[in-house]
This record gives sequence, structure tokens and C-alpha cells, in this order.
Amino acid sequence: MNILWFLLVGIIAGWLAGVLVKGGGFGLIGDLVVGIVGALIGGLLFGGLGGALGGGLLGSIVVATLGAVILLVILRLLKRV
Repeated sequence: MNILWFLLVGIIAGWLAGVLVKGGGFGLIGDLVVGIVGALIGGLLFGGLGGALGGGLLGSIVVATLGAVILLVILRLLKRV
């Protein structure tokens, strides 16, 4: 069941990151994949820094969205080069 929550949070985070980071975009599916990978990045960043935004679904979505935004910004910078 945890993997389903992780995927759901990643999908929501990818959509939110796509909305927050304007630009050429990677399309719906691309942004959703970025959201899932961003959830991993956000979890590693916040876990490694010792930070937490509280438990639960909302905190997970915020962390995953921040990770997805970071990943989208990096990918869009690399896409330009």
C-alpha cells in the first residue's frame, strides 16, 4: 500500500511542479515521471538535511513538489544547452 501512496504523491507533485515551473514543459506524462523522481529527490534532500514538514499526506506532497520543482528547473536548464 505504501508504494501506491508514493506514486500518488509523486503524480500530484509532478502536476504541481509543472504548474509552478512555467516553460516548454515535458508534457503530462513527462511531468508525472519527473514528479515521482522528484519525490525521491525531495525525500533524500529533506531527510539528509534533517528537516521535516510534518507527517501525513500534505507534508509528503510539499516535499515531493519541492523535489520535483528542483528537478524540473535542472532539466529545463539542461534542455536549453
